[in-house]
Amino acid sequence: MTKNVRVRFAPSPTGPLHIGGVRTALFNYLFAKKNNGTFVLRVEDTDQNRYVEGAEQYIIDSLNWCNIPFDEGPRKNEKFGPYRQSERKHLYKQYADELIASGNAYYAFDTAETLDFHRKDHEAKGKTFIYNWHNRLKLSNSLSLSAEETQTKLEAGEDYVIRFKSPQDETLHLTDIIRGDIKIDTNILDDKVLFKSDGMPTYHLANIVDDHLMEITHVIRGEEWLPSLALHYQLYKAFGWETPEFAHLPLILKPTGKGKLSKRDGDKLGFPVFPLKWTDPKSGDVSRGYKEDGYFPEAMVNFLAFLGWNPGTEQEIFNLDALINAFELERVNKSGARFDPDKIKWFNHHYMQEQSNEVLAESFKSQHSELAEIDVNYIAMAIGLVKERATFISDYWDLTHYFFVAPPEYDEKASKKAFKDDTKPLMTQLIEIIDGIDDFSVVNLQTKIKGWITSNDIGFGKVMMPLRLALVGALQGPDVFDIMFMIGKNESIKRIEKVINKL
Repeated sequence: MTKNVRVRFAPSPTGPLHIGGVRTALFNYLFAKKNNGTFVLRVEDTDQNRYVEGAEQYIIDSLNWCNIPFDEGPRKNEKFGPYRQSERKHLYKQYADELIASGNAYYAFDTAETLDFHRKDHEAKGKTFIYNWHNRLKLSNSLSLSAEETQTKLEAGEDYVIRFKSPQDETLHLTDIIRGDIKIDTNILDDKVLFKSDGMPTYHLANIVDDHLMEITHVIRGEEWLPSLALHYQLYKAFGWETPEFAHLPLILKPTGKGKLSKRDGDKLGFPVFPLKWTDPKSGDVSRGYKEDGYFPEAMVNFLAFLGWNPGTEQEIFNLDALINAFELERVNKSGARFDPDKIKWFNHHYMQEQSNEVLAESFKSQHSELAEIDVNYIAMAIGLVKERATFISDYWDLTHYFFVAPPEYDEKASKKAFKDDTKPLMTQLIEIIDGIDDFSVVNLQTKIKGWITSNDIGFGKVMMPLRLALVGALQGPDVFDIMFMIGKNESIKRIEKVINKL
């Protein structure tokens, strides 16, 4: 690539950032970094009616949490600023005027009522109303009106829009990095509105002008914009500008594989569809986020990268640097990618194992007031013994509570299995053995207790099951001798005495 690669992620601040948007941002980021390029954030807020307070900051916070920060954007390295379209609206009218002057666009004065009449009339006849070459001269616009009539309407302040003049009887040959060559018959294209009478551009004009002025070289976006590709190509041609390369990403599908993933799917099946928790400023409704649900950003990024892309190998675990090195747009699939809630848990479990016990202990301690007075190094040791079984930090209380507090009760089914007629005298003898052990290390505990069991020809289950029940309250947990070492001699004896008296 000869030019410096510049890509942009251009969300609208109309609510929380969906993980589909995060995936689009991630692919832009990976492509930029792979090619030593620049990742730009542009906030497309021209639709002020749908603007939601706090959404822009939510988008920025989400990208930062995912460790895919933008290089240029609002309040950051504003080389081509401003980066909010609402602050750039003074730029667009001159480009709309330029298209009119070159004959590539025209003023249209049709009222909403007139257009609605034509739509309903076409529907009644089983047709679809398209405003383009086949009827534009029958409608109220600067192509059907004389120059004098047009000027009179403009000077009278009549409402108008500026429409792009789609060519007739042409075949457009378009190229998409992911989808290859695309042919479009211009006769089926409508004359899209580029500029509205309220002085604001539509998305089509604004994004083309901004991409040009910001020197964007590659437009990587969702496939919902694929139907707009023909218009965007024609706008670049009309302005005489160099066209960026386009890549349209596949949809993220529901877990069933049918239809686009929505918030409703997450609510129904019990998983978030937003990176961070979102509180609706109007309704106060709270939506779950991956961060607050206990996911690591590394897990989310690794998971999202595989929604529509694959490296061509069996490898699935990629940190961000590895993703950057391996990423190629040509390896993105055309077909939709099914969202698998269990797969992201699998990734989270993997990244949990990579975290240090000390870091996990700090986070775990901060979530439980019961641990406030307990040494974080002790908590880290407990975590180290159960880490392989955890997917989330929130799992640790169920997995480790007995390291911090004696079991208040005993699992009924386990009690019946572990406690027999001869169990209490055996447990009483065990207390004597434990009390006589001075070196309370894991190895010494194992040697002394197993030696006593073997030399007295006692079945291991007769001792180890009730011992585990006494320490944990259930027949689960890591090695019994690790637990005893952790809680110490006095606490071990106290718990065995308690189970003898209670069962």
